[in-house]
Amino acid sequence: MGSIDKYIFRTTLASFVVVLVSLTGVIWITQALRGIDLMTSQGQTILTFLGITSLAIPVLVLIISPIALMIAISHTLHKLATDSEIIVMNAAGLSPFRLFRPFIYATVVVALLVAFIAAYLAPDGMRRLKRWDAEITADVLANVLQPGRFAQLDPNLTIRVRERQPGGLLVGIFIDDRRNPNERLSIIADQGTVTKNDQGSFLVLENGHLERLESGKHEPNMVAFRRNAFDMSKFSNRGHDVVYGIRERYLWELIAPEPADPLVQQLPGQFRAELHDRFTAPIYPFAFAALTFAFLGTPRTTRQSRNFSMGAAIAAVFGLRMAGFALSVMTVKSPMAALLQYLLLFGAIGLSIRVIVAGTVLEPPPALMEAINRSNARLLRLFGRPAAA
Repeated sequence: MGSIDKYIFRTTLASFVVVLVSLTGVIWITQALRGIDLMTSQGQTILTFLGITSLAIPVLVLIISPIALMIAISHTLHKLATDSEIIVMNAAGLSPFRLFRPFIYATVVVALLVAFIAAYLAPDGMRRLKRWDAEITADVLANVLQPGRFAQLDPNLTIRVRERQPGGLLVGIFIDDRRNPNERLSIIADQGTVTKNDQGSFLVLENGHLERLESGKHEPNMVAFRRNAFDMSKFSNRGHDVVYGIRERYLWELIAPEPADPLVQQLPGQFRAELHDRFTAPIYPFAFAALTFAFLGTPRTTRQSRNFSMGAAIAAVFGLRMAGFALSVMTVKSPMAALLQYLLLFGAIGLSIRVIVAGTVLEPPPALMEAINRSNARLLRLFGRPAAA
Protein backbone atom coordinates (compact mmCIF):
# COMPACT_ATOMS: atom_id res chain seq x y z
CA MET A 1 0.00 0.00 0.00
CA GLY A 2 1.54 3.26 -1.17
CA SER A 3 1.66 6.52 0.74
CA ILE A 4 -1.40 7.89 -1.08
CA ASP A 5 -3.33 4.71 -0.35
CA LYS A 6 -2.35 4.82 3.32
CA TYR A 7 -3.36 8.47 3.60
CA ILE A 8 -6.79 7.89 2.07
CA PHE A 9 -7.26 4.62 3.97
CA ARG A 10 -6.47 6.21 7.34
CA THR A 11 -8.55 9.31 6.64
CA THR A 12 -11.56 7.24 5.61
CA LEU A 13 -11.40 4.87 8.58
CA ALA A 14 -10.86 7.75 11.01
CA SER A 15 -13.91 9.53 9.63
CA PHE A 16 -15.86 6.27 9.75
CA VAL A 17 -15.06 5.73 13.43
CA VAL A 18 -16.02 9.31 14.34
CA VAL A 19 -19.33 9.13 12.47
CA LEU A 20 -20.12 5.64 13.76
CA VAL A 21 -19.43 6.52 17.39
CA SER A 22 -21.36 9.78 17.13
CA LEU A 23 -24.47 8.35 15.50
CA THR A 24 -24.48 5.23 17.65
CA GLY A 25 -24.01 7.27 20.81
CA VAL A 26 -26.86 9.65 20.01
CA ILE A 27 -29.28 6.86 19.12
CA TRP A 28 -28.21 4.73 22.09
CA ILE A 29 -28.72 7.59 24.55
CA THR A 30 -32.13 8.34 23.03
CA GLN A 31 -33.22 4.72 23.36
CA ALA A 32 -31.68 4.32 26.80
CA LEU A 33 -33.58 7.30 28.20
CA ARG A 34 -36.82 5.58 27.21
CA GLY A 35 -35.95 2.75 29.61
CA ILE A 36 -34.90 4.93 32.52
CA ASP A 37 -37.87 3.60 34.51
CA LEU A 38 -35.81 0.42 34.93
CA MET A 39 -33.87 2.26 37.62
CA THR A 40 -36.60 4.47 39.04
CA SER A 41 -39.57 2.12 39.23
CA GLN A 42 -37.87 -1.26 39.49
CA GLY A 43 -35.00 -0.34 41.78
CA GLN A 44 -32.16 -1.44 39.52
CA THR A 45 -28.66 -0.01 39.86
CA ILE A 46 -27.16 2.28 37.25
CA LEU A 47 -24.64 -0.44 36.34
CA THR A 48 -27.50 -2.83 35.62
CA PHE A 49 -29.26 -0.17 33.58
CA LEU A 50 -26.14 0.63 31.52
CA GLY A 51 -25.34 -3.06 31.11
CA ILE A 52 -28.78 -3.88 29.75
CA THR A 53 -29.03 -0.93 27.39
CA SER A 54 -25.48 -1.40 26.07
CA LEU A 55 -26.39 -4.88 24.83
CA ALA A 56 -28.32 -3.25 22.00
CA ILE A 57 -25.25 -1.35 20.73
CA PRO A 58 -24.09 -4.14 18.32
CA VAL A 59 -27.47 -4.00 16.57
CA LEU A 60 -27.15 -0.24 16.20
CA VAL A 61 -23.61 -0.59 14.84
CA LEU A 62 -24.83 -3.20 12.36
CA ILE A 63 -27.44 -0.81 10.98
CA ILE A 64 -25.36 2.38 11.09
CA SER A 65 -22.02 1.04 9.74
CA PRO A 66 -22.87 1.19 5.98
CA ILE A 67 -24.30 4.70 6.40
CA ALA A 68 -21.27 5.80 8.42
CA LEU A 69 -18.99 4.43 5.68
CA MET A 70 -20.84 6.39 3.03
CA ILE A 71 -20.50 9.59 5.05
CA ALA A 72 -16.81 8.88 5.66
CA ILE A 73 -16.11 8.32 1.96
CA SER A 74 -18.04 11.48 1.06
CA HIS A 75 -16.07 13.47 3.63
CA THR A 76 -12.74 12.13 2.36
CA LEU A 77 -13.60 12.83 -1.28
CA HIS A 78 -14.84 16.31 -0.38
CA LYS A 79 -11.59 16.99 1.45
CA LEU A 80 -9.54 15.77 -1.51
CA ALA A 81 -11.62 17.86 -3.92
CA THR A 82 -11.45 21.00 -1.76
CA ASP A 83 -7.66 20.75 -1.60
CA SER A 84 -7.57 20.03 -5.37
CA GLU A 85 -5.84 16.74 -4.62
CA ILE A 86 -8.17 14.76 -6.87
CA ILE A 87 -7.31 17.02 -9.80
CA VAL A 88 -3.58 16.67 -9.08
CA MET A 89 -3.85 12.88 -8.83
CA ASN A 90 -5.83 12.74 -12.04
CA ALA A 91 -3.24 14.94 -13.81
CA ALA A 92 -0.48 12.66 -12.53
CA GLY A 93 -2.11 9.73 -14.32
CA LEU A 94 -4.00 8.21 -11.39
CA SER A 95 -7.18 6.72 -12.84
CA PRO A 96 -10.47 6.94 -10.91
CA PHE A 97 -10.47 3.19 -10.34
CA ARG A 98 -6.91 3.37 -8.98
CA LEU A 99 -8.05 6.14 -6.64
CA PHE A 100 -10.93 3.91 -5.56
CA ARG A 101 -8.54 1.18 -4.34
CA PRO A 102 -7.83 2.56 -0.82
CA PHE A 103 -11.56 3.05 -0.34
CA ILE A 104 -11.99 -0.65 -1.17
CA TYR A 105 -9.49 -1.52 1.57
CA ALA A 106 -11.46 0.55 4.08
CA THR A 107 -14.70 -1.06 2.90
CA VAL A 108 -13.25 -4.53 3.46
CA VAL A 109 -12.52 -3.62 7.09
CA VAL A 110 -16.07 -2.34 7.59
CA ALA A 111 -17.58 -5.37 5.84
CA LEU A 112 -15.64 -7.77 8.09
CA LEU A 113 -16.86 -5.85 11.13
CA VAL A 114 -20.45 -6.02 9.88
CA ALA A 115 -20.15 -9.74 9.08
CA PHE A 116 -18.88 -10.54 12.59
CA ILE A 117 -21.62 -8.49 14.22
CA ALA A 118 -24.35 -10.01 12.04
CA ALA A 119 -23.16 -13.59 12.56
CA TYR A 120 -22.39 -13.53 16.28
CA LEU A 121 -22.17 -10.28 18.22
CA ALA A 122 -25.65 -8.85 17.53
CA PRO A 123 -27.59 -12.08 18.24
CA ASP A 124 -25.41 -12.73 21.29
CA GLY A 125 -26.25 -9.28 22.65
CA MET A 126 -29.94 -9.83 21.94
CA ARG A 127 -29.78 -13.18 23.76
CA ARG A 128 -28.19 -11.60 26.82
CA LEU A 129 -30.71 -8.77 26.70
CA LYS A 130 -33.62 -11.21 26.57
CA ARG A 131 -32.27 -13.33 29.44
CA TRP A 132 -31.62 -10.25 31.54
CA ASP A 133 -35.00 -8.76 30.70
CA ALA A 134 -36.77 -12.04 31.46
CA GLU A 135 -35.09 -12.25 34.85
CA ILE A 136 -35.98 -8.68 35.76
CA THR A 137 -39.53 -8.73 34.46
CA ALA A 138 -40.22 -12.11 36.07
CA ASP A 139 -38.84 -10.95 39.41
CA VAL A 140 -41.74 -10.45 41.77
CA LEU A 141 -39.85 -7.80 43.72
CA ALA A 142 -39.48 -5.70 40.58
CA ASN A 143 -43.01 -5.96 39.28
CA VAL A 144 -45.44 -7.05 42.00
CA LEU A 145 -44.07 -5.25 45.03
CA GLN A 146 -44.91 -1.69 44.09
CA PRO A 147 -44.17 0.93 46.78
CA GLY A 148 -47.17 1.86 48.90
CA ARG A 149 -49.33 -1.08 47.79
CA PHE A 150 -50.31 -4.36 49.43
CA ALA A 151 -49.20 -7.21 47.17
CA GLN A 152 -50.82 -10.62 47.62
CA LEU A 153 -48.20 -13.07 46.40
CA ASP A 154 -50.18 -16.06 47.62
CA PRO A 155 -53.72 -16.44 48.94
CA ASN A 156 -52.24 -16.36 52.45
CA LEU A 157 -49.19 -14.14 51.94
CA THR A 158 -49.29 -10.34 51.76
CA ILE A 159 -46.31 -7.99 51.54
CA ARG A 160 -46.12 -4.20 51.51
CA VAL A 161 -43.09 -2.02 50.81
CA ARG A 162 -43.26 1.67 51.71
CA GLU A 163 -40.39 2.84 49.49
CA ARG A 164 -37.89 1.54 46.97
CA GLN A 165 -34.55 3.32 46.83
CA PRO A 166 -31.77 3.19 44.19
CA GLY A 167 -29.62 0.10 44.44
CA GLY A 168 -32.57 -2.18 45.25
CA LEU A 169 -32.96 -1.09 48.90
CA LEU A 170 -36.50 -1.65 50.20
CA VAL A 171 -37.65 0.57 53.06
CA GLY A 172 -40.56 -0.02 55.45
CA ILE A 173 -41.38 -3.69 54.88
CA PHE A 174 -44.48 -5.43 56.25
CA ILE A 175 -45.16 -9.16 55.78
CA ASP A 176 -48.31 -11.05 56.77
CA ASP A 177 -47.74 -14.81 56.36
CA ARG A 178 -50.66 -17.18 57.04
CA ARG A 179 -49.57 -20.07 54.85
CA ASN A 180 -49.03 -22.31 57.86
CA PRO A 181 -52.48 -23.22 59.22
CA ASN A 182 -51.01 -23.67 62.70
CA GLU A 183 -49.56 -20.18 63.05
CA ARG A 184 -49.59 -16.65 61.68
CA LEU A 185 -46.44 -14.62 61.14
CA SER A 186 -46.31 -10.84 61.05
CA ILE A 187 -42.97 -9.24 60.21
CA ILE A 188 -42.08 -5.55 60.25
CA ALA A 189 -38.59 -4.42 59.20
CA ASP A 190 -36.97 -1.06 58.64
CA GLN A 191 -35.34 -2.12 55.41
CA GLY A 192 -34.31 -5.09 53.30
CA THR A 193 -32.55 -6.21 50.15
CA VAL A 194 -32.92 -9.11 47.75
CA THR A 195 -30.21 -11.75 47.61
CA LYS A 196 -30.04 -14.48 44.98
CA ASN A 197 -27.80 -17.52 45.18
CA ASP A 198 -27.81 -21.19 44.25
CA GLN A 199 -30.33 -21.95 46.99
CA GLY A 200 -32.88 -19.44 45.69
CA SER A 201 -34.05 -15.88 46.27
CA PHE A 202 -34.23 -14.35 49.75
CA LEU A 203 -35.52 -11.08 51.13
CA VAL A 204 -32.92 -10.17 53.74
CA LEU A 205 -34.65 -8.06 56.40
CA GLU A 206 -32.81 -5.76 58.78
CA ASN A 207 -33.78 -4.13 62.09
CA GLY A 208 -37.27 -5.43 62.72
CA HIS A 209 -39.43 -7.70 64.80
CA LEU A 210 -41.42 -10.86 64.18
CA GLU A 211 -44.75 -11.75 65.78
CA ARG A 212 -45.74 -15.42 65.82
CA LEU A 213 -49.33 -16.20 66.79
CA GLU A 214 -49.94 -19.92 67.21
CA SER A 215 -53.42 -21.36 66.77
CA GLY A 216 -55.35 -21.61 70.01
CA LYS A 217 -53.36 -18.82 71.68
CA HIS A 218 -54.35 -15.22 72.23
CA GLU A 219 -50.94 -13.69 72.89
CA PRO A 220 -48.29 -13.67 70.13
CA ASN A 221 -44.63 -14.38 70.63
CA MET A 222 -42.52 -11.39 69.65
CA VAL A 223 -38.89 -11.63 68.56
CA ALA A 224 -36.70 -8.69 67.64
CA PHE A 225 -34.01 -9.26 65.05
CA ARG A 226 -31.20 -7.34 63.42
CA ARG A 227 -31.09 -9.56 60.35
CA ASN A 228 -33.53 -12.19 59.05
CA ALA A 229 -33.88 -13.97 55.69
CA PHE A 230 -37.34 -14.51 54.24
CA ASP A 231 -37.50 -17.16 51.48
CA MET A 232 -38.87 -15.78 48.19
CA SER A 233 -37.69 -18.56 45.88
CA LYS A 234 -41.21 -19.69 45.10
CA PHE A 235 -42.10 -16.27 43.71
CA SER A 236 -38.94 -15.49 41.76
CA ASN A 237 -38.56 -16.86 38.24
CA ARG A 238 -34.87 -16.95 37.42
CA GLY A 239 -35.58 -16.84 33.67
CA HIS A 240 -34.13 -20.25 32.75
CA ASP A 241 -36.88 -21.08 30.27
CA VAL A 242 -36.12 -18.38 27.71
CA VAL A 243 -37.16 -19.05 24.13
CA TYR A 244 -34.95 -17.20 21.65
CA GLY A 245 -36.57 -15.48 18.69
CA ILE A 246 -35.34 -15.43 15.12
CA ARG A 247 -33.17 -12.33 15.52
CA GLU A 248 -31.54 -13.92 18.57
CA ARG A 249 -30.27 -16.94 16.63
CA TYR A 250 -26.63 -17.19 15.61
CA LEU A 251 -25.88 -17.39 11.89
CA TRP A 252 -25.07 -21.10 12.01
CA GLU A 253 -28.40 -21.73 13.75
CA LEU A 254 -30.16 -20.06 10.83
CA ILE A 255 -28.16 -22.01 8.27
CA ALA A 256 -28.89 -25.40 9.87
CA PRO A 257 -31.84 -25.01 12.26
CA GLU A 258 -33.13 -27.90 14.31
CA PRO A 259 -35.90 -29.61 12.31
CA ALA A 260 -37.91 -30.16 15.49
CA ASP A 261 -37.71 -26.51 16.51
CA PRO A 262 -41.35 -25.35 16.79
CA LEU A 263 -40.39 -21.80 15.77
CA VAL A 264 -38.83 -23.09 12.55
CA GLN A 265 -41.93 -25.10 11.77
CA GLN A 266 -44.19 -22.17 12.54
CA LEU A 267 -42.22 -19.37 10.80
CA PRO A 268 -40.05 -20.86 8.02
CA GLY A 269 -40.38 -17.73 5.87
CA GLN A 270 -39.08 -15.46 8.64
CA PHE A 271 -36.09 -17.76 9.14
CA ARG A 272 -35.31 -17.57 5.42
CA ALA A 273 -35.61 -13.79 5.36
CA GLU A 274 -33.40 -13.37 8.43
CA LEU A 275 -30.76 -15.72 6.99
CA HIS A 276 -30.47 -13.71 3.78
CA ASP A 277 -30.46 -10.44 5.74
CA ARG A 278 -27.38 -11.73 7.58
CA PHE A 279 -25.75 -12.77 4.30
CA THR A 280 -26.42 -9.44 2.58
CA ALA A 281 -25.37 -7.27 5.56
CA PRO A 282 -21.62 -7.27 4.67
CA ILE A 283 -22.44 -6.61 0.99
CA TYR A 284 -24.14 -3.29 1.66
CA PRO A 285 -20.89 -1.50 2.60
CA PHE A 286 -19.45 -2.39 -0.82
CA ALA A 287 -22.61 -1.20 -2.59
CA PHE A 288 -22.71 2.07 -0.63
CA ALA A 289 -18.99 2.70 -1.19
CA ALA A 290 -19.19 2.02 -4.92
CA LEU A 291 -22.27 4.22 -5.40
CA THR A 292 -20.77 7.07 -3.39
CA PHE A 293 -17.49 7.01 -5.30
CA ALA A 294 -19.26 6.72 -8.66
CA PHE A 295 -21.05 10.01 -7.98
CA LEU A 296 -18.28 11.87 -6.12
CA GLY A 297 -14.96 10.31 -7.11
CA THR A 298 -14.30 12.18 -10.36
CA PRO A 299 -12.87 15.74 -10.41
CA ARG A 300 -15.48 18.49 -10.05
CA THR A 301 -15.16 21.96 -11.50
CA THR A 302 -18.27 23.65 -10.10
CA ARG A 303 -19.87 23.67 -6.71
CA GLN A 304 -23.27 23.05 -8.21
CA SER A 305 -22.22 19.78 -9.77
CA ARG A 306 -20.70 18.58 -6.49
CA ASN A 307 -23.87 19.45 -4.61
CA PHE A 308 -26.01 17.70 -7.18
CA SER A 309 -23.78 14.64 -7.14
CA MET A 310 -23.92 14.51 -3.34
CA GLY A 311 -27.71 14.66 -3.41
CA ALA A 312 -27.83 12.02 -6.14
CA ALA A 313 -25.51 9.73 -4.17
CA ILE A 314 -27.69 10.04 -1.06
CA ALA A 315 -30.82 9.35 -3.11
CA ALA A 316 -29.22 6.30 -4.75
CA VAL A 317 -28.05 4.84 -1.45
CA PHE A 318 -31.41 5.51 0.20
CA GLY A 319 -33.27 3.96 -2.73
CA LEU A 320 -31.04 0.90 -2.68
CA ARG A 321 -31.59 0.36 1.04
CA MET A 322 -35.35 0.82 0.80
CA ALA A 323 -35.49 -1.64 -2.08
CA GLY A 324 -33.49 -4.07 0.05
CA PHE A 325 -35.94 -3.71 2.92
CA ALA A 326 -38.85 -4.32 0.59
CA LEU A 327 -37.27 -7.44 -0.90
CA SER A 328 -36.45 -8.70 2.59
CA VAL A 329 -40.12 -8.49 3.51
CA MET A 330 -41.06 -10.24 0.28
CA THR A 331 -38.56 -13.03 1.02
CA VAL A 332 -40.84 -14.17 3.84
CA LYS A 333 -43.39 -15.20 1.22
CA SER A 334 -41.22 -15.91 -1.83
CA PRO A 335 -37.69 -17.40 -1.99
CA MET A 336 -37.26 -15.67 -5.36
CA ALA A 337 -37.17 -12.30 -3.60
CA ALA A 338 -33.99 -13.39 -1.83
CA LEU A 339 -32.30 -13.89 -5.20
CA LEU A 340 -33.45 -10.43 -6.25
CA GLN A 341 -31.70 -8.94 -3.21
CA TYR A 342 -28.34 -10.28 -4.39
CA LEU A 343 -29.01 -9.24 -7.99
CA LEU A 344 -29.89 -5.74 -6.80
CA LEU A 345 -26.75 -5.35 -4.69
CA PHE A 346 -24.28 -6.85 -7.14
CA GLY A 347 -25.99 -4.96 -9.99
CA ALA A 348 -25.48 -1.67 -8.14
CA ILE A 349 -21.85 -2.57 -7.44
CA GLY A 350 -21.20 -3.65 -11.03
CA LEU A 351 -22.83 -0.57 -12.55
CA SER A 352 -20.93 1.72 -10.18
CA ILE A 353 -17.59 0.08 -10.98
CA ARG A 354 -18.32 0.43 -14.69
CA VAL A 355 -18.90 4.16 -14.19
CA ILE A 356 -15.71 4.45 -12.13
CA VAL A 357 -13.55 2.56 -14.65
CA ALA A 358 -14.91 4.64 -17.52
CA GLY A 359 -14.23 7.84 -15.58
CA THR A 360 -17.74 9.07 -16.33
CA VAL A 361 -18.77 12.27 -14.57
CA LEU A 362 -22.37 11.87 -13.43
CA GLU A 363 -23.93 15.28 -13.89
CA PRO A 364 -27.51 16.49 -14.25
CA PRO A 365 -28.89 17.28 -17.71
CA PRO A 366 -27.92 20.77 -18.99
CA ALA A 367 -31.54 21.95 -18.88
CA LEU A 368 -31.81 20.95 -15.23
CA MET A 369 -28.52 22.70 -14.42
CA GLU A 370 -29.75 25.89 -16.11
CA ALA A 371 -32.95 25.75 -14.09
CA ILE A 372 -30.94 25.25 -10.88
CA ASN A 373 -28.62 28.17 -11.74
CA ARG A 374 -31.59 30.45 -12.48
CA SER A 375 -33.22 29.45 -9.23
CA ASN A 376 -30.00 30.13 -7.32
CA ALA A 377 -29.65 33.53 -9.01
CA ARG A 378 -33.19 34.50 -8.02
CA LEU A 379 -32.56 33.44 -4.43
CA LEU A 380 -29.33 35.43 -4.30
CA ARG A 381 -31.07 38.53 -5.64
CA LEU A 382 -33.88 38.01 -3.15
CA PHE A 383 -31.44 38.13 -0.27
CA GLY A 384 -29.62 41.12 -1.73
CA ARG A 385 -26.46 39.37 -2.91
CA PRO A 386 -25.06 39.59 -6.43
CA ALA A 387 -25.29 36.32 -8.30
CA ALA A 388 -21.97 34.58 -8.98
CA ALA A 389 -20.88 34.50 -12.58
